[in-house]
Amino acid sequence: MAEPSPPDNPGTGSAARKRSGRRRPTIPVYGAIDLGTNNCRMLLAQRTSGGFQVIDAFSRVVRLGEGLNAHGVLSEGAMDRAVDALRVCADKLGRHAQIRHRAIATQACREASNGVEFLERVKAETGIAFDLITPEEEARLALHGCLDLLDEEKDAALVIDIGGGSTELSWVDLAAWRERGGLQSGGRPPVRSWTSTPVGVVTLAERFPEREDRQAWYDDMKSYARQLMKTPRGARSMRSLFSEGRAHLVGTSGTVTSIAGVHLRLPRYERAKVDGLWMSCAEAEAACTRLRVLDLAGRSKEPTIGSDRAELVLAGCAIYEAVAELWPAENLRVGDRGLREGLLLNLMRRNKSRRRKKKSPGATST
Repeated sequence: MAEPSPPDNPGTGSAARKRSGRRRPTIPVYGAIDLGTNNCRMLLAQRTSGGFQVIDAFSRVVRLGEGLNAHGVLSEGAMDRAVDALRVCADKLGRHAQIRHRAIATQACREASNGVEFLERVKAETGIAFDLITPEEEARLALHGCLDLLDEEKDAALVIDIGGGSTELSWVDLAAWRERGGLQSGGRPPVRSWTSTPVGVVTLAERFPEREDRQAWYDDMKSYARQLMKTPRGARSMRSLFSEGRAHLVGTSGTVTSIAGVHLRLPRYERAKVDGLWMSCAEAEAACTRLRVLDLAGRSKEPTIGSDRAELVLAGCAIYEAVAELWPAENLRVGDRGLREGLLLNLMRRNKSRRRKKKSPGATST
């Protein structure tokens, strides 16, 4: 909900505006659409002094990557589901006279042989033009969306973004950021390294259908995810920071928010209680264990899991635990935010830079 405007007075109110013929300027709206392997999500927001305020949101499970591992293409049913969801997004965008937005597609469209063709269909049927971003940009946007979750008293952080088709990891140098003024400086922390692993909750769950030997099945998923995770050269020098307790983890995905909801034993999901939550990594592991002993029906009854996430949440837990075992830390910070928030902040920053250029003496428009 937008902040209220001050009351009118005889000199500056609506009557004065009518006499002068001037209208109150429209407040710009910014939009971010993230089409992932499992979900289609959108945020609409307006800038505030402290960042932005969400005025509308949309999220729908579309399973765009369903069957992609087996066939290498996006199925007709999956594409139809995604287009239906994006028609809703297009309708919401069209309600605003002044709007700047960006729409991105990630792993499913990168991997599918018909991914680009599908995005052309989306543009033709909904009017929304998508950018097919690289894994590197995906990792950067996820980090940008959670800067205020980083603990500047630590020397390093590992940002974990578990998606439907891939998992992005970013190793952040908090010591160098602290020396530059940290979050208050307005600058971004230096990323020493990043990597994208081609495994996400959808692809892992499809590769390892649920079995009765639950512990062995779960261990197989975790082992597979761990084998795929490579340690980039820039991250190797940061290992000691983790082993010495000078680093923490940040999780920005639905997997980690689900883990947090189970840990808190919430009767229903509440973003205000989950976003920004500090958990010990032992508590996160205990929540994963609690879910692991439940069958599909049992997980569906968990208030913060439900039927939509029940099939995929253990694949996400396996990926999270694989990362946490490779990069042990005492604490995990939970973020109910990610790519969309990073997109919004980037759009607002670019717009602000353009306005500054227009106001500066001798500036020319392009």
